[in-house]
Amino acid sequence: MSNHNHDIDDDELDGYIKIDRYNAELIENISGHYHEVLKNLGEDPEREGLLKTPERVAKSLLYLTHGYDLNPEELLRSAMFTEEYSQMVVVKDIEVYSMCEHHMIPFFGKAHVAYIPNGHVVGLSKIPRVVDAFARRLQVQERLTNQIRDCIQETLKPMGVAVVIECRHLCMSMRGVQKQNSVTTTSAFTGAFLLEKTRAEFLQLISSKLS
Repeated sequence: MSNHNHDIDDDELDGYIKIDRYNAELIENISGHYHEVLKNLGEDPEREGLLKTPERVAKSLLYLTHGYDLNPEELLRSAMFTEEYSQMVVVKDIEVYSMCEHHMIPFFGKAHVAYIPNGHVVGLSKIPRVVDAFARRLQVQERLTNQIRDCIQETLKPMGVAVVIECRHLCMSMRGVQKQNSVTTTSAFTGAFLLEKTRAEFLQLISSKLS
């Protein structure tokens, strides 16, 4: 069941089209809370520049967390094909945008995903869609990495899955330790990628540049 009650069709999410149509009652409810937040911060929510800010923030938050309304397993199953190809399939440099669940501050970077087919392949565009479906939720990077791995493993049942995510966390650079250039890397592997040789091949592929 959807957490947001968005008025969103699946077709609208294809191609990452920005969604601005949401349940009016939900928008009003969230906007009301942000109206109070602005007052608590010492601002005047009635001044010209802030009049529509609570509504904008409500719509923005719902868009940034629309992954709750997506079913990543269904995304994969919608484009599964029988194929005897059994070599590594790598999709790298997938853009990641997510929200830290501890401070609700963004973190962003790249994901690199690979799998070794075991009778089935999936449309390549679905791998970034799965990444986005999990990223567009309140997250921690470690869980995001495992969720992508587990979804692909359990749905495609390949010989192995590898996921590496590299992100910058604004909760580190804007507050706290304030280290602007810190990058957090997480990884998760199953099956054949637990073997050092296969894992090393994957890591070499995602670090190399096409000539």
